[in-house]
Amino acid sequence: MLLLAGAVFAAPASDGIALAPPDAAAVRVPSSPDAWGGPRTGREPTLSDRVVHYDIAATLDPVKHTVAGRERLTWRNRSNVAVSRVYLHLYMNAFENAGSTYFTERRERDGTFRSGVDIKDAWGHIALRRVAQGSAGVPWTFVHPDNGPATDHTVVRFDLPQAVAPGASTTLDIDFVTQLPRVVARAGYFGTFHLVAQWFPKIGVLELPGERGATSPRWNVHEYHLNSEFYADFGSYDVKLTVPRGYTVGATGEPQGAPVDKDGMRTWRFAQGDVHDFAWTADNQTARPLVDTWSGPGSPTVTVTVLYPPEFAASAAPALKAAKESLTYFSNTLGPYPYRTLTIVIPPYNAEEAGGMEYPTFFTAEAYRAVEPRTVNQFALAFVTIHEFGHGYFYGLLASNEFEEPLLDEGLNEYWDNRMMRDQGQLAYIATPLLARLGFAPGYPTFDAERTATPRHDPADPPGANAWHRLQDIGPVYTRTAILMRDLEARIGRAPMERAFKEYYRRWKFRHPSTADLRETLAEVTGQRAVIEDAFERQVYAVSRVDDSIADLASTELVPLPGAHESQSAVDKRIDAARAAWRKTHPDGTGPYPYRTDVTVRRHGAPVPQTLVVKFADGSSETARWDANERWHTFTWTKPAKAVSAELDPQRLHYLDVNKLDDSRTLAPDARASHRWGFEFAAVVNYLLALIATL
Repeated sequence: MLLLAGAVFAAPASDGIALAPPDAAAVRVPSSPDAWGGPRTGREPTLSDRVVHYDIAATLDPVKHTVAGRERLTWRNRSNVAVSRVYLHLYMNAFENAGSTYFTERRERDGTFRSGVDIKDAWGHIALRRVAQGSAGVPWTFVHPDNGPATDHTVVRFDLPQAVAPGASTTLDIDFVTQLPRVVARAGYFGTFHLVAQWFPKIGVLELPGERGATSPRWNVHEYHLNSEFYADFGSYDVKLTVPRGYTVGATGEPQGAPVDKDGMRTWRFAQGDVHDFAWTADNQTARPLVDTWSGPGSPTVTVTVLYPPEFAASAAPALKAAKESLTYFSNTLGPYPYRTLTIVIPPYNAEEAGGMEYPTFFTAEAYRAVEPRTVNQFALAFVTIHEFGHGYFYGLLASNEFEEPLLDEGLNEYWDNRMMRDQGQLAYIATPLLARLGFAPGYPTFDAERTATPRHDPADPPGANAWHRLQDIGPVYTRTAILMRDLEARIGRAPMERAFKEYYRRWKFRHPSTADLRETLAEVTGQRAVIEDAFERQVYAVSRVDDSIADLASTELVPLPGAHESQSAVDKRIDAARAAWRKTHPDGTGPYPYRTDVTVRRHGAPVPQTLVVKFADGSSETARWDANERWHTFTWTKPAKAVSAELDPQRLHYLDVNKLDDSRTLAPDARASHRWGFEFAAVVNYLLALIATL
């Protein structure tokens, strides 16, 4: 464990400003209209209400994999009380030792982060060397807002010699050294590749009354958990990056002029306003960057750069294409992309764990040696690129709290990504390159693939739970939220849903919305308040199983019955004669006697509005609505024709339903699906046999 001079290990102290509670999750109370300074109209001098400015000079040692930094942090107190203590994140200390909150959760839950790469004793940390407010030194204390282990050092409190008055600003000078870990989760190094993220001391968010459910000023600053991501104030960054000559550098923001060379080192300067983070990469094995531009209504011309290693050159052009298509789709359906740059990093071999991560104007994608049409590689590269770009809106521009309300980023982004792929006719492919070349490359609508990955039988955690207090890990936040939003869209309509999300973006960009703010926007704009509020109550703040089925289908001909005045044989003869005569003049599937059709439906979970359609042999059909909160119901019709089939949810509105196969029944077997797949499989087998015969 790294011991830092000036550090004291203790519980959080208080200057009258509370910390957000460790169990904080989805907010139920809408924010006030003037939260975060009110909606951004475009008439303000800056896109966001900038709370903090970072001026950082950093030097990379690619042999030791360290970053030596000098940071000047200027922070503005938005509250109406004096602030004598500020809290900062030291995210890189998550990788300092096995006793951090991150590794403790990983060990206790017997879990891994994504692919489960081992750190192999290549630990990382961030060491504070000096903190000063003006000429006065600032003491610091490690704190544990989420009651994590004492050996976690991811949150630090600075006790200021001079309190910051309401509305005033203060400047802190911080010298630090960051030791990058081997890439195991988002950031780090492998070989000459360095993905430098969450690498500098970063101030937490002071929330005010009326913002995300706060009733008094509070610091929102959580520990770095296994599955949590980030939350920060908007501000501006001016960063100088010094690396050895020969290294390619990419970063958040715009390069400020040409790099400056001195003593074998090269210094780049990047600046960006109206963002809440800064990440960068450096590698001397990068191939020649792929650079293009994009323009769209309301946006500046955007320079799009793809940085990639030679071994994954095949991924560069598809990633560029997907990124430009994403710029168009998100700008058209949510709002114009406001920045001038977008940098995409494809990590090299053995550093793939750095892939699939988002930062403002900068993200990492997937890496494949071959990207062939109709293969899983093609789909995964496109989807991850779209997904990471989409974070630039839900995590970046809307800047939701990923600690407490991950559904507002991961879940909504997953929904909008699937929406884009659906609207563009892109399918999810699962075939390997070999199977695709053999002609076996089935594709599925992406929402269908998303539904398959969604826990439906026994969901344990509501999407509105926070990122760390979960039984079923973080995955359902992505999939279940996406499917819930898809189901709401199916009920409400695509156009109203898009209008609502466009208004959500307009109203809350640069303002940190909450779950309640999303709920209120959807309810207001769609005009379907009851539907929206019921869905959020059952499936966001809580989690409910949806499981309706057809329990029984019977269609019985109401023929004459025997009795004291007519024997069974006489009745049978009369029935046969009537049927024969009927068929001569009625070849339409009806009969001389009516049919009584009974359909029993069962409900094993939460009530959802259902439509039942019953089809009959004469081509007619009957439709019934089932909206009641009841466990079962039997619908009955008496018709001239026998029933052929019964189906619940024929429009497929309810993808959260546990099992869509039990939504329908037929009276006669239907083998068309098995025949089709049998023919497909037989074709592949015949092809393989023919190929073997030629060897």
